[in-house]
Amino acid sequence: MFKWIFLALLIMPALELGIIIWAGQLIGGWSVVGLIILTGLIGATLAKQQGTETLQRANLSMQQGQIPSEAIFDGICILIGGIVLLTPGFITDLIGFLLLIPFTRRPLKNSIKAIFQRMIKNGQVIYVRR
Repeated sequence: MFKWIFLALLIMPALELGIIIWAGQLIGGWSVVGLIILTGLIGATLAKQQGTETLQRANLSMQQGQIPSEAIFDGICILIGGIVLLTPGFITDLIGFLLLIPFTRRPLKNSIKAIFQRMIKNGQVIYVRR
């Protein structure tokens, strides 16, 4: 799994740069800069709203004596989505918005859960219940 992350970290900047240059030629450099700033602002607002709602759901679960596991995974997705939205680029913006919108976050959240479960099963992550 880590080799895929490493590969993505090598390829993603080149792809982003290529798309930014292409978009700059298509719609103009200042328009691209404006789009990048606009998606960052929209993403920050959406991340704050989704994060607040998730925190409220986690608090409600804990008040009811339940472990807020769904809220934790939602929070992880929202955090990752917010971070990638702050990086300039259109691919990362798409990934960020997919992680922030609840409808599109659900399948990605399930994938993240499966990855964590596999890591726990393989002993890469240690899970201790108290």
